[in-house]
Amino acid sequence: MIALSATVLRPLAACCALLVLAGCATTGERHPADPWEPGNRKVFAVNQAVDRATLRPVAKAYEATLPKWMRNSVTNFFKNLDMPITIANQLLQGKPKQAGQDTLRFAMNTTLGIGGLFDPASDANLPVHDEDFGQTLGRWGMPPGPFLMLPLLGPSHLRDLPSNVFNRFLQPFYWYNYGNERWISLGLSLVDKRARLLPLDATLSRTYDPYGFIRDAYMQRRLYQVWDGNIPERFLPPEEELPEDDEGVPEDEPEATGEAAPPGQPD
Repeated sequence: MIALSATVLRPLAACCALLVLAGCATTGERHPADPWEPGNRKVFAVNQAVDRATLRPVAKAYEATLPKWMRNSVTNFFKNLDMPITIANQLLQGKPKQAGQDTLRFAMNTTLGIGGLFDPASDANLPVHDEDFGQTLGRWGMPPGPFLMLPLLGPSHLRDLPSNVFNRFLQPFYWYNYGNERWISLGLSLVDKRARLLPLDATLSRTYDPYGFIRDAYMQRRLYQVWDGNIPERFLPPEEELPEDDEGVPEDEPEATGEAAPPGQPD
């Protein structure tokens, strides 16, 4: 299943790539961060059905119809629209340098990039950042809370629910209320994000437990995002202790047991 929300679809590709490298196993035990797993799995099944019936076919047609350069322009446009969300959350997290870089990126791509259709800021070696209010709450010390699978919106933490509301108010198209442009832009954004995730469908279809795969990918990715990759040690899983080697016993000789030597061999 591929999540359908604008706030979730973008990082999911990196999530799945991370777990492809790390591997994913299902033990049958309830995940401690997923106390509502039975209900979440039912929602996940509905989301899968909706995706197969609507968004995936549309995304495949979109990819087959539009040339790559045009799809890249659509992607650049919507990424540029998300920059105010990133900038505001960088300021809330006390990151003035990154906020300044992304303010310059937003201004450059909006003007020289013709409304964000092109990305001259990357040609100028300006770094790309991604922040949202859920990450801000995490940096402020709020725990993620239980994992949720939201109808049509995909994976989330309880902590990330306010992020959807906060980020929405910072999205420029939210305040543009003339005609149907806002709804058309939302639909185009979702289709574009879904099309970029089409290569991951084969990977998900080969996993033993797609729900567990996406849940673990989301939780790992969010932890990485909150701490910008510098995850505190207290959030890392404990390392397994290796057994200590026996000392004083040569590797090629059996340990003395005090028993008599076999017949025909010297004591």
